[in-house]
Amino acid sequence: MTISVLLADDQAMVRASLRVILEDQPGIEVVAEAADGDEAVTLARRLRPDVCLVDIQMPRLDGIEVTRALAGPGVPAPLRVVVVTTFDLDEYVYGALRGGAVGFVLKDAGPDLLVEAVRAAHAGDALISPSITVRLLRHMTSSGAPAARRPAQPLSERETEVVRAIARGRTNQEIAAELFISLSTVKGHVSAVLAKLGVRNRAEIASWAWESGLMGTW
Repeated sequence: MTISVLLADDQAMVRASLRVILEDQPGIEVVAEAADGDEAVTLARRLRPDVCLVDIQMPRLDGIEVTRALAGPGVPAPLRVVVVTTFDLDEYVYGALRGGAVGFVLKDAGPDLLVEAVRAAHAGDALISPSITVRLLRHMTSSGAPAARRPAQPLSERETEVVRAIARGRTNQEIAAELFISLSTVKGHVSAVLAKLGVRNRAEIASWAWESGLMGTW
């Protein structure tokens, strides 16, 4: 099945480069390009691509505003948004993930990671550039971060292990290998965790894990 992608970046050369990288891969098609945030929201709502790659700094609406409009709390049918940017400031990363993004990738991270982020988003996973993960998590556990809510039901020991793995950026396949369980079992645990925490995606699970102190000082 082909993964449809929308590119949103105010620089035409960047959009062209991203298109070349993505369409060089089997099963990925760029279906639209947007030069500003307002156009990105309009196109995404009309075309409903599988994944939206969104830059942070754009005219009219910035990447975080676009993310909230397409995937934020209250959006009835959220799209999968991956923020792709040159700027790795903590507030950008945190704002994007809290706004509903399922990935945050730096433009200089290389084409392989970009493609992996698109495939991960389409598969329901989340991917964050490794170079910013530690700083992001420190930000999430700072005194300024909102307190994590208690789960509606306590997490089981295995569900807690899965949550910790998600917070470390592991995919379902990697979690299955680490915990010696089947991929379908991992997916079942993830679904149960989403329901218990009242969140909608893996990025929000990761946020909860760090905000709640579950990860300690890892």
